[in-house]
Amino acid sequence: MPRDKQTPQKTLRHPADLADHGLVAPTDVAALERVAAQFAVAVTPAMAERIDPTDPDDPVGRQFLPDARELLVTEGELADPIGDEPFTPVKGITHRYHDRVLLKPVHACPVYCRFCFRREMVGPGSDALDAGELDGAIAYIQDNPQIWEVILTGGDPMILSPRRMGDLIARLNDIPHLGLVRIHSRVPVVDPDRINAEMVAALKGTRIPTWVMLHANHWRELGPDQVAAIGRLVDAGIPMLSQSVLLRGLNDDVDTLTRTFRALISARVKPHYLHHGDLAKGTGHFRTSVAAGRALMRQLRGDVSGLCQPTYVLDIPGGHGKVPLTQDYLSPQGEDGIWLVEDPRGSRHSYRG
Repeated sequence: MPRDKQTPQKTLRHPADLADHGLVAPTDVAALERVAAQFAVAVTPAMAERIDPTDPDDPVGRQFLPDARELLVTEGELADPIGDEPFTPVKGITHRYHDRVLLKPVHACPVYCRFCFRREMVGPGSDALDAGELDGAIAYIQDNPQIWEVILTGGDPMILSPRRMGDLIARLNDIPHLGLVRIHSRVPVVDPDRINAEMVAALKGTRIPTWVMLHANHWRELGPDQVAAIGRLVDAGIPMLSQSVLLRGLNDDVDTLTRTFRALISARVKPHYLHHGDLAKGTGHFRTSVAAGRALMRQLRGDVSGLCQPTYVLDIPGGHGKVPLTQDYLSPQGEDGIWLVEDPRGSRHSYRG
């Protein structure tokens, strides 16, 4: 068994450090070193504090602590499961959809999720954009007037300093055809102290709005410090959405999803996406079936506030885009515009329209 847990003062990046702080068993360190040699490890103090090391299924620990099962690659798993590479016209840009692009200024994160779909592209030593490469990415956006939205991702763009973030937001605000900057980040949850007055000021554009898409998968991630960091953003007028990943044995039950989405709404974050697990290498132990995900969404419908309802989506492997895995509540009944509509509890009703 691990020793009593000690809250670390800095991010833990090696299995031996995790063992020293009671987060993994010392006897597991050798096996976990093999995982860490292939996939980056990082656990911030904020997340270490929320892990119960006596629970092997702790929902925070399972997201961030390495697991020997990550070395088991199953059929169909891919290094680039959502197909970024074919849609990369210049370094740092992914342009899959007509009106929006991903801009990836960094490839490092404050934590490394064990199910990450970019797990083979991020981590210590991964390339960030240098000044010239960032200029090239900005020039691509400037030269393509159909682009309306820029999504900052990576890596986690909120590991940038407030100065660098402010400079980047200002450069994007100077491009006349842009209408929105969206930032995908885990930082408000995993490193809430980063969301200080300087960072909040840096995020606010002078011309176009900045929205933040928070990644959170379980209500146990959302303690008082996390809720306060979210509050600093929302109180400053920065709208927040969330995206979660459906993870087997972690949040794949109605009670957990309900409590998680309610916790997000209570923190003033609107659940936006529930992602079906991507086919990233070594993540088979996290994936549910599509049928299970659809059944969960059906159970949520009707009994949980509409504000708490995300869209259940699949990123089609190969770069073909994101689609909703929605239930069909409507079927035609004969001719003359008569439909059979199924309500959330399974009863069917005739409707003309």
